[in-house]
Amino acid sequence: MRVGILTIGNELTTGRIQDTNTAYLAGELASRTYEVSASMAVGDSQSAIKGGLDFLLPLSNAVIVTGGLGPTADDITTECIAKAFGLKLYLDEKALQVIKDRFERFKIRWSDNNAKQATFPKGAQPIPNPVGTAWGYALKRNRKIIIVVPGVPREVRKIFPEGVLPILEKASGRKKVVVLTKTVKLFGLAEALVDDALSDVVYDRKTLSIGFYPRFPENHIVLTARDTERKRAQKNLDDVRKKIEERLRKYIFGYDNDTLEGIVGALLTERKLTLAVAESLTGGLITDRITNVPGSSQYFERGVVSYSNRSKTDLLDVPEHTLEEFGSVSETTATLMAEGVRRMAKTDLGLSTTGIACPTGGTERKPVGTVFIAVTDGRRRVCRDFQFRWDRRRIKEITSQWALEMLRQFILGLE
Repeated sequence: MRVGILTIGNELTTGRIQDTNTAYLAGELASRTYEVSASMAVGDSQSAIKGGLDFLLPLSNAVIVTGGLGPTADDITTECIAKAFGLKLYLDEKALQVIKDRFERFKIRWSDNNAKQATFPKGAQPIPNPVGTAWGYALKRNRKIIIVVPGVPREVRKIFPEGVLPILEKASGRKKVVVLTKTVKLFGLAEALVDDALSDVVYDRKTLSIGFYPRFPENHIVLTARDTERKRAQKNLDDVRKKIEERLRKYIFGYDNDTLEGIVGALLTERKLTLAVAESLTGGLITDRITNVPGSSQYFERGVVSYSNRSKTDLLDVPEHTLEEFGSVSETTATLMAEGVRRMAKTDLGLSTTGIACPTGGTERKPVGTVFIAVTDGRRRVCRDFQFRWDRRRIKEITSQWALEMLRQFILGLE
């Protein structure tokens, strides 16, 4: 079955918002062996929406449309689709009541223009929205299916498996296929080297696929198994996952929804360890990531942003003569920062970062992108230096990633 994707919104065509819906829908459809015939984004206008449908429908058995279903004047998708097919609009009383009940439950003031979110072209099948107010709908015209859903990414991710996929499966007439996925998350190895390490892995390409997805600064391997029997799909998935682990175990830090900060937090909790962080280059980014994990107050004591030399001396007891002799960006300073914040906070572990972000501040000996990261427990200490080549934001992001990875390895005794 061929499926087209049409995303609607001036915010997409002007670049104000990134179109994540197309990426999500294309991935979900491909994993279920639907062929994505084409995808396109158009603005909020009658001619653009009709033109998009006119282009995609001849190429597809079904078209999924996202966006423009809200209550405001510029939400014109339903009106445009009705005009394109010469259909009248109708208000679905059941959908309207569900929307009103949601407004009342969340104590949101009702205005009459919200009824627009329960208005559909004549003959459309309403699709409930379990996480938002605007309902979607499916419309059959000339043996083609047009499925329209809201454009909010969180809502698309909920409506697709629950409301859209059953319609596609019924229309395709195919036997229901079990689709299982597993994401293997790696850090510290380039995408090309990941691919090379797995080049000789033997697997049935008809029932399982391996996808490589860089998510800076990580690399993700997505395994997708398809079968009419869940047990067989699970076995195929597990067999390939084990082969990947045999080759890349050193670089694997988690799976599926794991985050590096979450893995570190679980290790700290399990081993009853506490942590304090001193950040210069990263400016609080590591602290932000650590405290995004629920329950982090159990192990995270404090984070200090010691950006200036004076703050390194005043807050972390880094001697002035050390800064003069070795500089603020050095192994010695990074190590003393980690030790200083650990002593000050009376924690088991101290972690620190210092470096030179672009575009200025580098020297011949210490060019832009020079970074030092240190971890200590008062007895052991590890400090590594790096040379990064990206822009300022990416240098900060990869430094925070390496800091958490070094902390993970330190706790596990892998450093």
